[in-house]
Amino acid sequence: MSKLQKDDYIDLLEAKLKFIVGICLSFTLTGIIFAVLYSLIHVTQPMNASAPNDMKFFELIQPIATFLTGTLSGIMLTSSRTISRKKDEEEQAEEDTQA
Repeated sequence: MSKLQKDDYIDLLEAKLKFIVGICLSFTLTGIIFAVLYSLIHVTQPMNASAPNDMKFFELIQPIATFLTGTLSGIMLTSSRTISRKKDEEEQAEEDTQA
């Protein structure tokens, strides 16, 4: 395999990994949102406040959902190897022309 083909293959695997991880985290976050909405809408609550078990449930779910949202955005916003490789090649070309 030539150098270009290896780099393309690595970029392809990286893109597939980001896609799979992103889909898994999105489904998990969607499940959490539906569980919270279901517990708020369809479960009978006391008249003046929420049940103690529900309060503990929401305390547990809130940091998990926040972490998943941050992780998902971090994965989707990371730059790929292709962009950094192109920058390195441009810098190398500039150094070669200056020398």
